[in-house]
Amino acid sequence: MIKFTLRIPEDLHERLTAQATADRRSLNSELLHLLEVGLNTVSPETPSHPGDDSPSPAPLRGSRHAPQL
Repeated sequence: MIKFTLRIPEDLHERLTAQATADRRSLNSELLHLLEVGLNTVSPETPSHPGDDSPSPAPLRGSRHAPQL
């Protein structure tokens, strides 16, 4: 099992904690569940579909690669 630090906005942490409580899971278990579900429903522009010429997804909020407004 790999451990790593993840920085997320406070409001997202609150939403995740509330969802974990509602689902009777720990926050860690809820995050793993959501990641697995998300990866199983990801769009075709993922590396698992070579040769796809779909545009890259937009950078995440707060990313150093996000466009400056």
